[in-house]
Amino acid sequence: MYKVSMVSLGCPKNQVDAEAMLYSLKEAGYEIGVPEAEADAIIVNTCGFIEDAKSEAIENILEAAEYKKEGNCKAVIVTGCLAERYKDDITEEIPEADVCVGIGSNRNIAEIVKNAIEGKEENSYGEKSELDLNAKRILGGYPFSAYLKIADGCDNCCTYCAIPKIRGRMRSRTIEDCISEAKELALSGVTELIVVAQDTTAYGVDIYGESKLPELLTELSKIDGLHWIRTLYTYPEKITDKLLDTIAREEKLVKYLDIPIQHSNSEILKKMNRKGDKQSLLALVEKIRTKIPNITLRTTLITGFPSETEEQFSELDEFVKTARFDRLGCFPYSVEEDTIAAEMDGQIDAQTKQDRAEHIMETQLEIAREKNQEKIDTDTEVLIEGYDDYIKCYFGRTPSDAPEVDGKIFFLTPRPLVIGEYVTVHINDTLEYDLLGELK
Repeated sequence: MYKVSMVSLGCPKNQVDAEAMLYSLKEAGYEIGVPEAEADAIIVNTCGFIEDAKSEAIENILEAAEYKKEGNCKAVIVTGCLAERYKDDITEEIPEADVCVGIGSNRNIAEIVKNAIEGKEENSYGEKSELDLNAKRILGGYPFSAYLKIADGCDNCCTYCAIPKIRGRMRSRTIEDCISEAKELALSGVTELIVVAQDTTAYGVDIYGESKLPELLTELSKIDGLHWIRTLYTYPEKITDKLLDTIAREEKLVKYLDIPIQHSNSEILKKMNRKGDKQSLLALVEKIRTKIPNITLRTTLITGFPSETEEQFSELDEFVKTARFDRLGCFPYSVEEDTIAAEMDGQIDAQTKQDRAEHIMETQLEIAREKNQEKIDTDTEVLIEGYDDYIKCYFGRTPSDAPEVDGKIFFLTPRPLVIGEYVTVHINDTLEYDLLGELK
């Protein structure tokens, strides 16, 4: 029995792929989840979205390779978006990597790992469409929280993004397949389901001729055992009244929307191949809050896109102050090869891009502090994620917090609690993006 260790990087969609590969390996008789020092093979499931992600992936590949010198490791295998994007260049330019596997070959991972351990090093790249969207998985995170990937690939073709080249055209799963997996997850103990795709609001367009996200969310809400259902990556121009009414109506749908807006200036948005402007985006925010008054809104922004002027950046800053998003991440523009934006005139220096991103985050920090202050002396439901031995208290997430990207709440309790339990916590203080409280 060979032993395999895996490091998975990047977004939740990539995590789902990693979990499917772990299932294939276990079914083939491998021992999985072992420490890297004991592993016969180490898989690095990479992200290749922006430059920082690529750097992180390369760093992890090189760290894994050290175990070929010091541990039991006989092969380092690279999977995921970086592998799909650069293919043979990975093993040619990083000789420490033994095998590179494209996403279309994930289903053959057990055989590929065996061959690599036994010295038969051969890269493998199946067609992108061969990635099995209905593959069984072994959850890699908390047993009570799981992602449900409802589609793969993207048809939006934003000029800064390489995902369509990496992942291909959008492929939606059927409603029946999504519901079937969600029921299995619920039976296994999952109570929080997080719906993801590159663009969840486009779900179903390729197979049904129109978005079926509202219908899917309605059906998911009927599944026994699920308590929270959260939706990420909803594009602003595709958020319909039907979707908002569904979120407002269904109790299990947490009142939370993640909307990757990227910018507010109409000229910059047009160059990004995105739609809208400051006025239409503010109108959307107001409409959402009117229909769902207690909703938490999250967005992501990009600063320093080619030709962004100081005036356009100032407009973005004012937009952030006016929209007052509950959650916000801002990133300096990353030049990605083989994208339209990479060839645009007016490329901005790295320091200016970084300074602008940091300024937006400073603006958002003040907004987040004010919004958290408003929560003091109120009660909230909390999903318990763990116990902090250092400060002697439990911590978890509220309905307003998605895993990894948002804050947490730390709270005291007079009695032991169960990880994965839902409890009510009284908020009595804040800590920048986080909350402090006590069990109600």
